[in-house]
Parts: sequence; structure tokens; C-alpha cells
Amino acid sequence: MRHCNEHDGDHHHDRGRWARHMMRHAMRRGFRGGPLEEAFEGRGPRGGRRRMFEGGELKLVLLKLLADKPRHGYDLIREIEDLSGGAYAPSPGVVYPTLTLLGDMGLVEDQQSEGARKVLAITEAGQEHLAENAEEADRAMARLAALAEVSERTDSAPIRRAMGNLKAALKDRLSQKNADRDVQLEVARLLDEAASKIERL
Repeated sequence: MRHCNEHDGDHHHDRGRWARHMMRHAMRRGFRGGPLEEAFEGRGPRGGRRRMFEGGELKLVLLKLLADKPRHGYDLIREIEDLSGGAYAPSPGVVYPTLTLLGDMGLVEDQQSEGARKVLAITEAGQEHLAENAEEADRAMARLAALAEVSERTDSAPIRRAMGNLKAALKDRLSQKNADRDVQLEVARLLDEAASKIERL
């Protein structure tokens, strides 16, 4: 059985770390909307994970969607998820405070809908703010479209099936009593090898 050792070098270590990072996210969250979103977002200037939207971009995205038609907060979350191809959905804990802020700024307002619930509509001031920041809003929307393209290329049914099989195999093998250090190293080697082959495709 071939083991990873100090002679494998930093390059091999990096591949192993990448493979294990991907597997942890796949097992914890599933393939859809986990590693894909992170790969697209990249890293921030200090090495931390960048958010999908920086600064006031989320406010502009919400205003742009409300400019199309009045919506509920939940509808806005689902629409952003659809625009990203299912790869990204903002958390309610981010969206609803942002909508409250937009209301405080006079950029959106409650509007009575046919049902009992009220919907949010963009105001004239909101339209003006959106027009003044049109380029930034378009860039944010383009990022969602690009994420959807990546999702369409990578999140196919065969890949989801294979990731599911891998998750089950890892869980089954590593939960066995004889899954000692040698077995763990061999699993890591196989993941490294798979990652290397995928990169060379």
C-alpha cells in the first residue's frame, strides 16, 4: 500500500488539502450550491472568503428585481437563486435587514397585494438610485448569470450521482473499525489522484 510521505512535497500536500476540502463540503452540504459557489466567489484580499455581493451590491440587485415587479422577501430570495442557476441563495438574515434598510432610505415601500400579505415595491427615489448606479447593478446581475453558466456546466446529474456514491463510500469505509491511519492515508491518496486526473482533463 503506497502512503503519502514527506517526499511527496508541497504540491502533493496542496492537492490533498484541496480534495479533502471539496469532500468535506460535498458531504456536509451536497454538491449543489456548496463548492461551486465558493469556487466562483474566490478569496478576499486577506485570504478570507469573499461574499457573493460586496458593499451595496445586494441592495442594487434587490432594487433591480423590484423594478421588474413588486415582490415578497421570500420571492426575492428564490429569484436570486433562480438567476444563479440554483448555486447561490442569499440568507433571509441578510435579505430582510437589507429590505428594511431600503425602506428606511425611502427606496422601497409596502404595497398591498391581492392576498393578505403585503409586497414591496420600488419607489421613485429607488428608481433614481438604481439609475445612478446602473453599471454596478449590471455587474452584480452579470455575476449571477456567470454563476448560473458555471452551475450548468458542472452540476450535471451524472456528477451529482457520482458525488453521492463517493459520499456513501467514504462514510461506509471510514466508519469501519479497521479504518486505521493507513486506510485514511490511502483514501487521501486516491482523492489526490482523482483530483489530479480531473485537473488534466
